[in-house]
Amino acid sequence: MTMIGQEIDDFKVNAYQDLSIREVTKKDLLGHWSVLFFYPADFSFVCPTELGDLADHYQAFKDINAEIYSVSEDTEFVHQAWHLESPEVGKTEYPMIADPAGVLARYFGVLDEEAGQAYRGVFILDPEGKIQSYTINNMGIGRNAEEILRTLQAAQFVAEHGDQVCPANWKPGEKTLTPGVDLVGKI
Repeated sequence: MTMIGQEIDDFKVNAYQDLSIREVTKKDLLGHWSVLFFYPADFSFVCPTELGDLADHYQAFKDINAEIYSVSEDTEFVHQAWHLESPEVGKTEYPMIADPAGVLARYFGVLDEEAGQAYRGVFILDPEGKIQSYTINNMGIGRNAEEILRTLQAAQFVAEHGDQVCPANWKPGEKTLTPGVDLVGKI
């Protein structure tokens, strides 16, 4: 069952950001593009490399009106401790959502109930809170911030230019395609 085009339900969770704890709801994800970035656990191995990679690219996401929200089943206090302890995670400026009850992970279909951890899911939401892209990796497969950014840029382009589509490996400024019978068999 696909989640593409589905508007997310309302939710309320806590997040750690900027040395403080704050509440995050669906309303916070509206009005701009959002990237929900699920990962298995704080104080782990692959996860800090991913959060650090996103931190290194955070300004590029902000520059195109997008916010990153990392999400794990840890509490906001564990997020704070990890942020203060790990050099990679310490670079993060985006909200680190706490989902200890698995509400978001269950909703997005990424919770491994037996492990009590989330698979590595990335969900790109448009400003109306509708899912435009998602990928889910097993726990041992790390992701790439540049590819997430590229996918977000393509989603934004298609949303703005509904008559055009982005081919494989498309990046902003490159040629797009206008679907039509004249292209069939020509590519």
